[in-house]
Amino acid sequence: MHDYRTHSCGELRRDDVGKTVRLAGWLHRKRDHGGLLFVDLRDNAGITQIVVLPENQHFSTLEHLRVESVISVTGKVVAREADTINPNLPTGEVEMHVDDLRILSEAAELPLPVFGEPDYPEDIRLKYRYLDLRREHLHANILLRSRVIASIRHRMMEQGFTEFQTPILTASSPEGARDFLVPSRLHPGKFYALPQAPQQFKQLIMVSGFDKYFQIAPCFRDEDSRADRSPGEFYQLDMEMSFCTQEDVFAAIEPVLHGVFKEFAGDRHVPDEAFPRIPYAEAMLKYGTDKPDLRIPFEISDVSAFFEEDAVQFKAFKSIVANGGVVRAIPAPDVAGKPRSFFDKLNDWARKEQQAPGLGYIILAEEDGQLTGKGPIAKFIPDDTLRRMAAHAGAKAGDALFFAAGKGKDAVKLAGAARTKIGHDLDLVEKDVFRFCWIVDFPMFEWNEEEKRVDFSHNPFSMPQGGLEALQTQDPLDVLAWQYDIVCNGVELSSGAIRNHRPDIMLKAFEIAGYGHDVVEEKFGGMLNAFRYGAPPHGGIAPGIDRIVMLLAGVENIREVILFPMNQQAEDLMMQAPNTVSEAQLKELHIRVVEPPKPKK
Repeated sequence: MHDYRTHSCGELRRDDVGKTVRLAGWLHRKRDHGGLLFVDLRDNAGITQIVVLPENQHFSTLEHLRVESVISVTGKVVAREADTINPNLPTGEVEMHVDDLRILSEAAELPLPVFGEPDYPEDIRLKYRYLDLRREHLHANILLRSRVIASIRHRMMEQGFTEFQTPILTASSPEGARDFLVPSRLHPGKFYALPQAPQQFKQLIMVSGFDKYFQIAPCFRDEDSRADRSPGEFYQLDMEMSFCTQEDVFAAIEPVLHGVFKEFAGDRHVPDEAFPRIPYAEAMLKYGTDKPDLRIPFEISDVSAFFEEDAVQFKAFKSIVANGGVVRAIPAPDVAGKPRSFFDKLNDWARKEQQAPGLGYIILAEEDGQLTGKGPIAKFIPDDTLRRMAAHAGAKAGDALFFAAGKGKDAVKLAGAARTKIGHDLDLVEKDVFRFCWIVDFPMFEWNEEEKRVDFSHNPFSMPQGGLEALQTQDPLDVLAWQYDIVCNGVELSSGAIRNHRPDIMLKAFEIAGYGHDVVEEKFGGMLNAFRYGAPPHGGIAPGIDRIVMLLAGVENIREVILFPMNQQAEDLMMQAPNTVSEAQLKELHIRVVEPPKPKK
């Protein structure tokens, strides 16, 4: 018999009754029932109930042993009585009666419980992550993550993609978030950077003639934490393919994501139809975001033109429109019976949480067969205009129209946030379904208000729609790019693009964004030079592994699907990182630490 175990704790079934077996695992829970000691023994595979009789020589030892101690037990598998069968446990029809016990590791008093999974402060959970990971829900999330990655890898290989590993130590580049820098010992004063993504390398793989590449790639960005983004590092399904159009990328990645979600959705629904394609401008209009949640069954509309009509007397909105602003309407279905507090709370939310002037509204009603409006601003809008506005916005009697007004970006942002909040507050978000979409036709450039210049709006390595001619003849803010995002339930899973594989087009694009040829040659010379020796048209995408697993696990915090995450301050409380290093190490790296100035008292 094996020294520690013949079976896992999730393996025994009724067919094993009568066998003498050996199990090993953690002492999960103990219960004393009238002299009988019941112990749940847990390992990675599950739980088996073991029973110790009072006359057993090991009874006292197990009775006083702390939970989470590691033991090995030997005994006979016995069928449970009918009224003690646990249908919620795979091993619930059997139990093991202990003959022999070995204590492999005795646990000290626990800083947080493993059984029961009560809410616990996050700093304690992260400091003792190895205990937190023993808890059923989190343990299952991490195992789910492993299975999802294995499924993705298999599906990519089935489509003819080859897995490669790209460098971790590379050069800093002027794009995206802040780099993590690594000082060079051999080259004083110079630094490597950890890759924000394998962007340039995967394009060089295409130039090298490998055609279809993927990897489960670690990426490093020195950026702030949030619920769906881990500080420091994350993983993505990085892929690239040659001689492809945007449609080819969609055809390659859509079955992978659809298949993975279908495989791990459980009771949730994954529609079989192709993911809808929504142009960026349409997404911003109808949903107020380029990450729309299609589970919410209503859309935003632009009602600015109605406030240009002479008969409309609501001066606040008329002034906004006259000065180049917009008014967006968000329908709220079947809220006519809601108390005044419902509308006031939404208005307060807009002011306090969105820093907006407010959220005006009209409640739609029917009188004598005609649609009319009630509420603070209804009297300023003639009935005829109101009826046309309601029809335009897709609203009916019993609904309300909320209004977001202001400068373009401000109104769009408020309208999008209001749509999401109203959908959730009214419990209208479709449940137990994954709704995907592609966002396409992103603008190549945007206006950087802080620096008063044109800047890249998305990925600087994207091919502009219309190529060099578009860059030379169009207003930069009108140029669209072959860029696309994939979104699921309001969560952006990835960004991608057809790449700019021509040096002349790339230099012109960077020139428009304020980067001189010398800067581009210095920062991206490796890739530019490669393109000068013949580069195939190519494109790709990089869905985020952490966010995919977060959606499938049904959790809202990304730290619940990462094995050893950092906290919101980018600290690893378990390993105490970041930390100081010795003077000798600093000297070897030619680095001197300059402490930030202390605040004046």
